Amino acid sequence: MSQHELSHEVVSLFAEDEVLRLDAQPVDYAIVALYFVFVLGIGLLARQRVSSSMDFFLSGRSLPAWVTGLAFISANLGAVEIMGMSANGAEYGFPAFHYFWIGAVPAMLFLGVVMMPFYYGSKVRSVPEFMRRRFGTGAHLVNALSFAVAQVLIAGVNLYLLGTILNVLLGWPLWVAVIAAAIIVLSYITLGGLSAAIYNEVLQFFVIVAALLPLTLTGLHRVGGWDGLQDKVAASPGGPEQLDSWPGNALSGFANDFLSILGIVFGLGFVLSFGYWTTNFVEVQRALATHSIAAARRTPIIGAYPKILIPLIVIIPGMISAVLVPQMAQYKAAVTANPDVESDVTYNQALLYLMKDVLPNGLLGVGLAGLLAAFMAGMAANVSAFNTVFSIDLWQQYVVKDKSDGYYLRVGRLATVGATVAAVFTAFIAGGFSNIMDYLQTLFSFFNAPLFATFILGMFWKRMTPTAGWTGLVAGTAVAVTIFALNKMEVFSLSGQGVSFVAAGAAFAVDILVSVAVTMVTAPKPAAELVGLVYSETPRELRTDPEAATLPWYQRPVLLAGIALVLVIVLNIVTG
Repeated sequence: MSQHELSHEVVSLFAEDEVLRLDAQPVDYAIVALYFVFVLGIGLLARQRVSSSMDFFLSGRSLPAWVTGLAFISANLGAVEIMGMSANGAEYGFPAFHYFWIGAVPAMLFLGVVMMPFYYGSKVRSVPEFMRRRFGTGAHLVNALSFAVAQVLIAGVNLYLLGTILNVLLGWPLWVAVIAAAIIVLSYITLGGLSAAIYNEVLQFFVIVAALLPLTLTGLHRVGGWDGLQDKVAASPGGPEQLDSWPGNALSGFANDFLSILGIVFGLGFVLSFGYWTTNFVEVQRALATHSIAAARRTPIIGAYPKILIPLIVIIPGMISAVLVPQMAQYKAAVTANPDVESDVTYNQALLYLMKDVLPNGLLGVGLAGLLAAFMAGMAANVSAFNTVFSIDLWQQYVVKDKSDGYYLRVGRLATVGATVAAVFTAFIAGGFSNIMDYLQTLFSFFNAPLFATFILGMFWKRMTPTAGWTGLVAGTAVAVTIFALNKMEVFSLSGQGVSFVAAGAAFAVDILVSVAVTMVTAPKPAAELVGLVYSETPRELRTDPEAATLPWYQRPVLLAGIALVLVIVLNIVTG
């Protein structure tokens, strides 16, 4: 069969099955409705604990590490993990594991062991506030504005996919489904602030696992077990390379093995990963809600353990869908033969098609509740981080100063409404990408990569100046945007997510070079002002919890991090 005939056949197949609908029955709707009752109930209960802005934005810094640890990972279990990573599984296979075992866990452990003592010990309420204390208002304003924009865009991703679920479940027009989903999330965040978000995230973590584990096991059974899956994936478009995580050429976009590995390790594993996990206030905010430095350090480390296992219930179902579901298998064959083929089916729908094919009624309701939970957790995390940064770092710092605590609490609630309304409009940007991870990695290369360069240099080099802080950020972001634009204009072309890896690496390098050059010709801050902000100027007692030495072994951050790191190394070897 010729390429043209294959593409024509696939488009015809899509035309016959244009509208994806899940065959939900009353029992499925009842399970989803019960989940929403719990979500709103938690919001109402959390409202009773909100009496100050510290309660609303940081839960009064009173939550235990196991709660914040699960919330830490659940906050990331939004569109990125569920739809984006299952799409990556369907498209690339095993190389998608890199987003977890190279592109997440090492950075999470670094955050817990090295960086959390500075965040928590300095008593900042947000990451941009840390930037203000270290570099002054220039870097602070650049960081706060870019973070606020990024959160609205990423909240739009979660909202778009949440609306997609309601669209395929109820048949509502997508714009109606998006608005309905926004109202649900808005209600519980406005009621209970961060506490409502965090306790819902803990609930959502268990609902997500309860949804995806049966889907994975049932799907594996349908394809003939693990051996059957490997045989079918090896025979599918993309071939046996999908069963080896290295060198991951299809994922990175590089034909050369060495460049592919370099792009994955440096671009994804170092710049994008460390940039996201160590400077992203969405995640850091959960650790700041704990009761001590030791608990704050354990938060991302506790989160690393489920993060190691999550790809088994996210990426594997994507791979199953690509070989088991006719629509997905035909779509993959079509885009492999002709990348420009147009269709209503996309890799983002891999999980939905698999649920439709393999889950019986009842379990389908649990699956739908799990997906709704994932998108609501992701969007709520974005919105709760946005309202903190907008209220404290932008409004209080630059617009209206020296008002009462109640005033800023009201601003925070209004900012929540504003962010949600804005996310409704940004949701439809996400609809233009067949693999949502392409869009998200692009955003991370713009906003997180240069921020990480500024952060890491400023935290370990006391000479770095305030002027270097903001000029490095602006230069790094500009380079990332330029590389993205050049790729779009086809000045050069990289397939997969390689352009994001290149943009992130370039942004990091340019940020460092500009920061060092500007530092050489500008004045640094006095050393006395850097205590608690720069490693060499911070006494050990300010970086450690006095009770840390008395903790049992299973609560010691460094030991827990070491065990997780060994597990990740072993998994990389096994799947290599």
